[in-house]
Amino acid sequence: MNLKSLAKDTAIYGLSSIVGRFLNYLLVPLYTYKIAAASGGYGIVTNLYAYTALLLALLTFGMETTLFRFSNKEGEDKRRVYGTALKMVGLVALVFLALVLAFIRPISGAMGYSDHPEYVGCMAAIVALDAFQAIMFSKLRLDGRPIKFMFLKFAFIIPNVLLNLVVFLVLPRFFGSVDGLQEFYHGFNDGVGLIFFVNLLCTSLVTLGFIPELRGLGVRFDGALARRMLKYTWPLLLLSLVGVLNQVADKILFPYLMPGEEGRVQLGIYGACVKIAMIVALLTQAFRYAYEPIVFNGSRDRNSPRTLADGMKYFIIFALLAFLAVVVYMPVLRHLIQPGYWEGLGVVPIVMMAEIFMGVYFNLSFWYKLTDRTWWGAVMSAVGAGCMICVNVLLVPVIGYWACAWGGFAGYGVAMLMSWLIGRKYYPVPYDMKSILGFTALALGIFAAMTALGHPRLGLSPWLTMGVGTVLLAVYGCFTLKAVGVFRK
Repeated sequence: MNLKSLAKDTAIYGLSSIVGRFLNYLLVPLYTYKIAAASGGYGIVTNLYAYTALLLALLTFGMETTLFRFSNKEGEDKRRVYGTALKMVGLVALVFLALVLAFIRPISGAMGYSDHPEYVGCMAAIVALDAFQAIMFSKLRLDGRPIKFMFLKFAFIIPNVLLNLVVFLVLPRFFGSVDGLQEFYHGFNDGVGLIFFVNLLCTSLVTLGFIPELRGLGVRFDGALARRMLKYTWPLLLLSLVGVLNQVADKILFPYLMPGEEGRVQLGIYGACVKIAMIVALLTQAFRYAYEPIVFNGSRDRNSPRTLADGMKYFIIFALLAFLAVVVYMPVLRHLIQPGYWEGLGVVPIVMMAEIFMGVYFNLSFWYKLTDRTWWGAVMSAVGAGCMICVNVLLVPVIGYWACAWGGFAGYGVAMLMSWLIGRKYYPVPYDMKSILGFTALALGIFAAMTALGHPRLGLSPWLTMGVGTVLLAVYGCFTLKAVGVFRK
C-alpha cells in the first residue's frame, strides 16, 4: 500500500469535509444576527435540517459502504456493482420524493408546517438529491479521485454561502425599490424559507458535475447482485440510523414535546448555541480522518492495541484542551451568535462534553470493527439513543432545551461506558487510565475555577476572567506538551 498516497488522499477528503463544515459554520452568525431569537425562525432551520440528516441515512441505507465492499469482492463486476447501487438508491430516492409530494399537506401538517408545505417539499427534494449524489461521491473515492471529490463539495458550499449572504444582506436593501419584494420576503418567515431553496439550487447544480458518473444508470440492473447487496447492507442501515438518531432525535422530537411558538423559539436558541460546541465536533472529525486509516492499516499488527491506547489518550487530551479553550474564551466566542440567543450558552459545556463522549465512543468502536462484531455497535448505539430519547421525553416539558443537552450527555455517556466494559472482554486494550484520569481531573478543575470566576456575584471583568483562564490554559498546555514528549531529552 502506498502510504504517501493514502496520507495525501486522506488530507484532501478531510480538508473538503472539515473546511466545508467550517464555512457553513460561518453562516451561524449571519443567521442569528438576521433571524431574531424571539421569531423562532432559527428553530425551523434546526428542526428541518435534523429531519434531513435522518432521512439521508435512511435513503442511502448503507449502500456507500456496500459499494466499497462489493466492488473489491472477488468475482464481482465493479461496473455492474456501481450501476446496481446507483439505480437502487436512485429509485428509493425518487419514490420517497414522489410520496412526499403526493401527501405534502398531511405530512407538513403533522410536522407543524401546515402554513409552509413548500419547506417540507423543498427539503424532501434536497434529501433525495443528496442520497443519489452520495453514491456518486463514493464512486469518486472508489476510483481514487479526491480532487474532483473536493471540487464538487466546494461547488456546493461556496455558492451556498454566497447566496445566503445575498438573501440576508442584499435583498433587504431593495425592499423600497422593488415592488412586492418585501412582502415576498416576509412570506418566507423573513428569509428563513429561502435558506432551503438556496440549498436545493446549489445541490441541483452539483449534479451537473456528475455527468460522467451518471452513465452508471445505463448499466444493466443485476437482481441477484442486488439481493446480495441488500442482505449485506441492512445491518449497516440499522447502525447508521441509530447513530444519526443520537445526533438529531432531540431536535426532531422537541416541537412535539414543546409545541407552538415557544417550542420553536427554544429550539432556535438551543440550535444556535450548540453551534459553538461544534468546535469540539470539528476536532473529532479531523481526528477521525487522520486516525482511522492508521488503525485499519495496522489491524494485523500485534501492536495494534497499543496504537488504540495511544490514540485514545491523545484524543482525550486534545479534546479537553479544545473544551477548555471554548470555556475560557466564551466572552468572545459568544459574539458568534446574536445576544438574543445568549440565554442558552449554559448548555455549551454540557454539549461539548457529550461530543467528547461521542469521540471516545468512536475510539472504543474499533474493538468491534476489528473483530467483526459490528452488531455490538448497533446494540450499544440503540441503547444510547433510547436513553437520550427517554431523557428528552421526560424532561423537555419541564426544563426545555436543557433536556436536549443532558439527553445527549446521558446517551453518549451510556454508549461509551458500555463499549468500554464489553470491549475489555473481546479486544483488551491497555489504555493509559492514569494519564486519562489525570488530564480529565485537571480539565474539570480548570472548568470549575472558570465557572466560579464567571459568577455574576463576583462581578469580575470578562477580560480579567479570560486572563486568568489563559494562564490556567497554559498550565494545561504544559502538561499536554509533556505528555506528547516535547520536553523529553
